[in-house]
Amino acid sequence: MFLGKIWPSEITEFDDVDSGAKVKQLTQHRAHSHHFYFTNSGWYANNSKLLISSDRNNATNLYGLDLQTGDLQQVTDLEPIPLPREVEFLRACINPTKDETYFWYGLDLVALDLTSLQSRVLYKMEEGWDVSMINCAADGAHVYASISEDMSDRFRVDYLRGYVGFAETWAAMPQSKIIKVATDGSGGGSVFEEKYWIGHVNTSPTNANILTFCHEGPWHKVDNRIWGFDVSTGKAWKIRAPKSGENVGHEYWYTDGERVGYHGTNSDGTKFLGHCHYDDTDHVENSFPGNTGHIHSNDANLIVGDGGRVVRLWKWTGEQYEGPRTLCRHDSSSKIQQIHVHPRFSAPGDQVVFTTDVTGYGNVYLVDVPDFDHLPQIDE
Repeated sequence: MFLGKIWPSEITEFDDVDSGAKVKQLTQHRAHSHHFYFTNSGWYANNSKLLISSDRNNATNLYGLDLQTGDLQQVTDLEPIPLPREVEFLRACINPTKDETYFWYGLDLVALDLTSLQSRVLYKMEEGWDVSMINCAADGAHVYASISEDMSDRFRVDYLRGYVGFAETWAAMPQSKIIKVATDGSGGGSVFEEKYWIGHVNTSPTNANILTFCHEGPWHKVDNRIWGFDVSTGKAWKIRAPKSGENVGHEYWYTDGERVGYHGTNSDGTKFLGHCHYDDTDHVENSFPGNTGHIHSNDANLIVGDGGRVVRLWKWTGEQYEGPRTLCRHDSSSKIQQIHVHPRFSAPGDQVVFTTDVTGYGNVYLVDVPDFDHLPQIDE
């Protein structure tokens, strides 16, 4: 009924009160809107549009936001699904070779053409399994996702709101799989399986055979968070195994498809930023004061994070990271996953997209990245 509907621009602009950076509030509907999880880019149509999720007409759907005009086009028209499935798009992704997006709807892995708005089912998951992150290979030929045993019949599960059942699922050691599904509709199946909770499948942006995944669960309890996997050989390996008392995670790919970024906590409670080659060599790490939650960067030069109440930046000097400095305030409550800040750089690195509920509702924002040296230092 609402497929293709155009909502008029809701964009407003302002200067951040702390840094003076130019901020655009992209959505203002009186319900939650958010961008994708920070490891998955939502830009498409040659970076002229941003794909977001928004709760409108009492339903959660995808919308294509024209960054020039501000127009919002509704690109799905899905009926709500009750927990534990529900409709949500944090885990969705876009094909890097064409304007097509992939998401879970119930047990169906769906492909949606963002031009024609025609959808098709690529893969039907069997009953008894739960879904996680989707990511598309660099050549656009396959999407990868992790699935694990559905625990909702054993205890209450609501990971997106308060991590309900999160620790219990880890303790249950569910059977998990990484599935590979062809984007041309020719089918798919498992390429890796183990009895440990798997999440956050994340494909290299340049190598169609390489991906990372994580052992999901409370960071201080998992054996090793970050893993690499070669689809062509079936080999899995640890990436940045934590030393005693350390926590390491929130891994993501640099745009070169060769290096993996991450952050963590040292055994003494101090924090560090790091990156390494995906084969677990050439580690570069730097401790820093203060907080961070999720971090993202296109390379080693500039990192964005969402710790505390501000979106913050670190700059590589050639020997260490300088900062953090305030890019802008977010003041998000982060009560549920959909309104976590999850900052992510644009492909050129000149803007950062983030979500916050500072207005009372989750909304999507874009902030211009000014000269680092002109930003205020954060003292924590």
